[in-house]
Amino acid sequence: PRPAARNLGRVLIRPARPDEYDEIGELAVRVYLAEGYTRADSRYNAVLRDVAPRAEKAELMVAVDDADRILGTVTYAGLGSPYAEHVSSPDEASFRMLVVDPAARGQGVGETLVRWCMDRAQASGVNSLRLSTQPGMTAAGRLYLRLGFARTPERDWSPEPGVDLITYGRQI
Repeated sequence: PRPAARNLGRVLIRPARPDEYDEIGELAVRVYLAEGYTRADSRYNAVLRDVAPRAEKAELMVAVDDADRILGTVTYAGLGSPYAEHVSSPDEASFRMLVVDPAARGQGVGETLVRWCMDRAQASGVNSLRLSTQPGMTAAGRLYLRLGFARTPERDWSPEPGVDLITYGRQI
């Protein structure tokens, strides 16, 4: 069974709606640029903005507040999803493009999105959950370690010259 929504206090995790895709894409690009995770000329910005294919071929989730305002988003890539990181093995799920609006940071939004991914992985029966992140994403790294993820340096990779990614995994 697919957990459709998870309500944790003031934050609800639910599937993104098509009318929200533009907002989600712009939020992702805005956060990645502001934090220095991409540059203005990066091809990855187009990937972040292209939300509809992610929603079709993966599970695009949003965290919303009581007024249904988007606080953050994550893409969960289950078994067989073309959005799974290439460092994932066939029996692993992954999540990517975890973004929290800077105005909503410190409220547990990122943790709630990651826990939704953990619940989803457990419900689908996969062995582990995997992710890639940039070394400079230190707050995210602390969150992953706190939630039981471990660094897997043997799977670190570089999608393009000058972009080095580190990986984490967690048994489910």
